[in-house]
Amino acid sequence: MEREMENGTGPKRFPYIELVQATNNFAEEGKLGEGGFGGVYKGFLSDSDQFVAVKKVSRRSVQGKKAYISEVKIISRLRHKNLVQLLGWCHENGDLLLVYEFMANSSLDFHLFGGRTIIPWAVRYNITLGLASALLYLHEESGQYVVHRDIKSSNIMLDSDFNAKLGDFGLARLMDEVLGVRTTGVAGTWGYMAPEYVRTGKATKGTDVFSFGVVALEIACGRRSTEPAEYEGPHVPLVALVWESYGNESLRDVADKELGMEFETKEMECLMTVGLWCAHPDQSRRPSIKQAMQVLNFEAPLPNLPNNVPVPSYDIPADIPRLTPALTGTGAAPSISYSSINIGR
Repeated sequence: MEREMENGTGPKRFPYIELVQATNNFAEEGKLGEGGFGGVYKGFLSDSDQFVAVKKVSRRSVQGKKAYISEVKIISRLRHKNLVQLLGWCHENGDLLLVYEFMANSSLDFHLFGGRTIIPWAVRYNITLGLASALLYLHEESGQYVVHRDIKSSNIMLDSDFNAKLGDFGLARLMDEVLGVRTTGVAGTWGYMAPEYVRTGKATKGTDVFSFGVVALEIACGRRSTEPAEYEGPHVPLVALVWESYGNESLRDVADKELGMEFETKEMECLMTVGLWCAHPDQSRRPSIKQAMQVLNFEAPLPNLPNNVPVPSYDIPADIPRLTPALTGTGAAPSISYSSINIGR
């Protein structure tokens, strides 16, 4: 394992004692969140005079170890303003630790669904563009072909200026343009996974684009991907709800009511339409993230979509639980295990 970790460049190896001191021995009062692989703690590095977020992977989690190695190996090679920066790592005393830049405004889901902060429309649109920029970098500009596999609102962190930074690369995979996926097995969060990924377990750029589309709709509508709608039955997927409004030419009706109609109508309709385009059930009809960005920047016309969802997507289990956002303050709030599925968050 040590050999695998040392092969990365960029992030440094931290002494265990330094991280113990930075987090006050991983004090509960400094805990920012809890994920499937362990807890995340706020810390302060006195030598560099900066706050950090430290992810402590559970010693009992075999899958957490796999995600830990994957995250360091992949993100250590990446540098982009819309990616959470991995500062370093530590593997001592049986603990697996990852050190990230601290995100002052927590995660996107906390603000969209936590009910405490209403993000203004202009900021929401900028967050969407930031996420798209991060994906464009991963898919086309990093010199590698990286598929994230777990794009969702709780993995989109917000800095002090509410700029979006994509985090949690524990499920990310390096891909081969010719051979395609290097590893298979469904791993992700229900409601954000493309239908073909659920069927085959094979991740592609297109499955990331699907997840991006779902997040774009969450940003526009202020609803979770699997949020029940009281007038539409027990559980209506957000994509289906927005597509119905698209067919009825009533997209404004599903805009986030918390905005109080204070948004640019042209941008709102653009964001919802691009969200549907990206979340098209037929992967061959989805755009690349670059094409989606061109439309969001009004450099290309809106796509013409069918009035109804063209093919059925997978069904949502009837017994899904209602979820509330965790108070995460780091770019990595893991809530899924390798080859597993989470629901909603």
